[in-house]
Amino acid sequence: MINKLKQLVIYLFLLIWLVITGYPLVFLVQNSFKIRMEFFRNPVWSLPESFTLQNYIDVMESGFYIYFINSIIVCFISVAIIIIVSALASYAISRIDFKFNKLVYILFLAGMMIPIHSTLIPIYKITLSMGLYDKLSALIGPYVAFSLPISVFILTGFINDIPYELEEAAIIDGASRFRIFKDIILPLVKPAIATVAIYNLTLLWNQFAYALVLTSSPSKRILTLGLFEFQGQHGINIPLTLTALFLSVLPLIILYVFLQEHIIKGMTAGALKG
Repeated sequence: MINKLKQLVIYLFLLIWLVITGYPLVFLVQNSFKIRMEFFRNPVWSLPESFTLQNYIDVMESGFYIYFINSIIVCFISVAIIIIVSALASYAISRIDFKFNKLVYILFLAGMMIPIHSTLIPIYKITLSMGLYDKLSALIGPYVAFSLPISVFILTGFINDIPYELEEAAIIDGASRFRIFKDIILPLVKPAIATVAIYNLTLLWNQFAYALVLTSSPSKRILTLGLFEFQGQHGINIPLTLTALFLSVLPLIILYVFLQEHIIKGMTAGALKG
């Protein structure tokens, strides 16, 4: 009886938490189908009087898809580089015994303590000197650099938990370092890679400061900057803005749905150790 009561309390708490965390998304969706005057005339939590796709049409006609494509290009290229570089670096730190092994790892960890905004001016000057200002490629370097420390930290921890006997057996069979990394290490750290991918993609998808400083042309704007286009000089069309916000978070929701199994495995692997 006591156990059932505990389960009931837990399920009730989870239900309340689901409502608290899920309603903002429901709010975005239901108000994206309202026209502007209906939003101000009726309570904000009410359902639309008539569902209309006009806001979605207006968002796409405003050039929103350009910002969307720019964000996809920058974020996915950055995440791909982050995964490749951090996986190789983590394997080297965890498995290769060289002179400055611990120092390199400490330097990566120190990178997590550097405030992003303190680097805006130096990176702006470097970008100008390299001729990359107002180009999408200007965003990839800073994105990768500031995402590597946490990625290396996560992957190194996972690789350290892999029994070294697996590699010793492969070495006896004549496998090279690269083949061991590709055929043994990478398959075993897939949950960690999925965690690193979704974590970094979420941060980079919402990144604002570097895009504001390193780009200026409307054709080079990413989603976070493009959302400013929906704020007028004398007012704001709230349903239209909510529609743009919903479309901007939709890719992350879809990605999480497909990767949630790997992400949960990555989050719980440390708790299940031993």
